[in-house]
Amino acid sequence: MDTSTALLVGVVAGAFGTGYFVYGKKQDRLIPMLAGAALCVYPYFINNLWVALGVGAALLALPFIWRV
Repeated sequence: MDTSTALLVGVVAGAFGTGYFVYGKKQDRLIPMLAGAALCVYPYFINNLWVALGVGAALLALPFIWRV
């Protein structure tokens, strides 16, 4: 993945991840908190753009699909 693309994906995923984490912590909900932490970390480990976007989309949808 290009450096600027990786940076953009990381910043956007981190912003959503921070929001999910804060929401999950305030509402005392585990799934949004874990999804938020995963959104902040996953761009460091995935180098393929399409896989990174797919994982990010799945993590963004996870709290809406799996409500615990």
